Amino acid sequence: MSDTTEKIDDSPMPHRWHFVRLGGFDQVRLETGADLLALDQLDQKLWAALSCPTQGLEFDEKTLDLIDTDGDGRIRAPDIIAATKWAGSLLKNPDDLIKGASALPLSAIDESPPEGQELLSSAKQILKNLGKSDASEIIADDTADTVKIFSKTKFNGDGIIPADSADDEAIGEIIVDIMACFGSEEDRSGLPGVSQEKVDKFFAEAQTYSDWWKKAEDDAGNVLSYGDTTDEVVAIFQAVKAKVDDYFTRCRLVEFDPGASGSLNPAKDAYEALSLKDLSTSAKEIAVFPLAGIEAGKPLPMKEGINPAWAGPVQKFFSEIVKPVLGNKESLNADEWKSLSAKFSAYEAWLSTKGGAAVEQLGLKRIRDLLSNDSRETITALIEKDKALAPEANAISSVDRLIRYHRDLHTILNNFVSFRDFYTPETKAIFQAGTLYLDSRSCELCVKVNDVGKHSGLAQLSRTYLAYCDCTRKGTDKKLTIAAAFTNGNSDNLRVGRNGVFYDREGRDWDATIVKIIEHPISVRQAFWSPYKRVARMISEQIAKMSAAREKEMQTKAAKVISETPKKAKAGQGSAGQAFDIAKFAGIFAAIGLAIGAIGTAIASMVTGFLKLVWWQMPLAALGLLLAISGPSMIVAYLKLRKRNLGPILDASGWAVNTSAMINIPFGASLTRTAALPPGSQQTLKDPFAKKKLWKLYILLIGFLIAAGVLLYKGYLQEWWKQYVVKEKTVQVMEGSAPTQKPAQPASSKK
Repeated sequence: MSDTTEKIDDSPMPHRWHFVRLGGFDQVRLETGADLLALDQLDQKLWAALSCPTQGLEFDEKTLDLIDTDGDGRIRAPDIIAATKWAGSLLKNPDDLIKGASALPLSAIDESPPEGQELLSSAKQILKNLGKSDASEIIADDTADTVKIFSKTKFNGDGIIPADSADDEAIGEIIVDIMACFGSEEDRSGLPGVSQEKVDKFFAEAQTYSDWWKKAEDDAGNVLSYGDTTDEVVAIFQAVKAKVDDYFTRCRLVEFDPGASGSLNPAKDAYEALSLKDLSTSAKEIAVFPLAGIEAGKPLPMKEGINPAWAGPVQKFFSEIVKPVLGNKESLNADEWKSLSAKFSAYEAWLSTKGGAAVEQLGLKRIRDLLSNDSRETITALIEKDKALAPEANAISSVDRLIRYHRDLHTILNNFVSFRDFYTPETKAIFQAGTLYLDSRSCELCVKVNDVGKHSGLAQLSRTYLAYCDCTRKGTDKKLTIAAAFTNGNSDNLRVGRNGVFYDREGRDWDATIVKIIEHPISVRQAFWSPYKRVARMISEQIAKMSAAREKEMQTKAAKVISETPKKAKAGQGSAGQAFDIAKFAGIFAAIGLAIGAIGTAIASMVTGFLKLVWWQMPLAALGLLLAISGPSMIVAYLKLRKRNLGPILDASGWAVNTSAMINIPFGASLTRTAALPPGSQQTLKDPFAKKKLWKLYILLIGFLIAAGVLLYKGYLQEWWKQYVVKEKTVQVMEGSAPTQKPAQPASSKK
């Protein structure tokens, strides 16, 4: 017997995955809850994407924000794995995540873990608060509005107490007082309330205010020398204090230097400037003048000679402060002013230490009443009672998360781990923004774009024909930009400025205008006709150039003739026209005839050679000619169309696509539908407004060219041309032998 003991491998068996070939790469099929829970075992090199933005997708943004736990606006593979693990751990059967049902049955929640118990209890409480105690399932709408959930409850676990939470009306009034002094916080029920922090701050400020007043009460003889009216008297004193100090200071300066009197009193120029204005006793220009005329040792008058702008405050100062202390005096000297000021110094010192100003509006009596009873303890007890429900209330967010994951998680996975939704005809991927209708086509692959320039720089690597469109809705200020992929048809009528209609995923229509185009092959059919279109375009361009050149030449000649005609007329040449050059005219027609003959010869030789073929060789020859012309263009287009890639389009929108998501020719044709008559439709081909086809003229022209080619080929045209040239030369010789000199004039006619 061997001493060695065989080691047993107790490691878990690796998960068996199911892959399918879609879009040119292997995509994992997520068909069971076990597949979802094993995502952490799937090599991320096999994931279709590694990250995506939380904005700009046709999906519930709140669900995306819940998955994005770090709040950076992006979802990554670890976020997906964590969300799947969490949701699967709280469901009795993880296969429920595959169903994508909008309602979460309460019986599906696993109560075995503590979190599951809290979550189930919270879900039941939510339904109870909403008046749905008998409901057996819960939906996202039930958890979306916390105000609605807690609108009928006094305590909801957030630690904030509204005034209505107190059974005692007096306690409710205190809560209102606290909010009046320090502001309110919104309770989960939507009502304003206070937290423990605000309660503690309120009573601390109240105690400070009460203690501050107690200091004044203990030294009432100095601080509160005017009793209950001290505050009012101090206000009167403070109103004139600075101005009276200014007056006596100026007088002391004049006493120090008599020459300063003119400078310390208002200057004459100042009065002259005021003379042109509409003056009143409250004018700012007057108020800056001294209280009275400045002289050395002069007391401050109390009744006459006071600056009109200060007459009112000085009169109050005299009647409320001076007269009660010093009697009915006509003036106030510097020493008396100093004595009166001393009476307020203790008050000012006390005032400078003021505390608890935030609660001053309640009044000292109200504040001391609150400090003397047990209102603080009562409010604190209410807050503690509310906080006791925090675990149950806070689980509402967990209930909302589980409902949304139960509904949406499988869809996210089929657009992130794989692109199954994109490659499934009956569904749309979350990055497909809607459908663009333009140029008798509907484009299904439309993605939202924030920056056209930035997006197009990367998206051009997709080798897909893209049209960027600005979209607007009439009657709103909403705007969006999309990139639409044209993967079927042709590009003949696609150009910047072309208008269409875009329907978003909610069925709303937008006016769409093309603002930029990235050109790539669209279809093999377009490549078949492109050589002929290029030749036709080249011919039309050359004809246009020749016509323009000829028109310019004729305009130049006409201008030259018009400018030279007066000169020739003056020289006696106006009546002598240029002789008709028959040889030149004949040469032009001969050149035209040769050109027509050459074309006819080419056509005739082709037709002759074609007619010499055996009947079954004729279609093969025609097909060979077409392939020779269109074949290279079609092959190049086919090779490019096979390399169309979704990846750069999504990468430019903020995705991190992890594979080559190809858009082959058959799949591309499904993404862009061309116009087709419905099955069973009746069609009348006769169009009364269609342009009449000149097919008879075309046949006659072709027959003429063929006949000209045959005559040229047989030599008849050359023989006729030789006879024509000989005849013309004979005529010219005969005309040249005739007398051309003018007869001499008779002698009698000479002078």
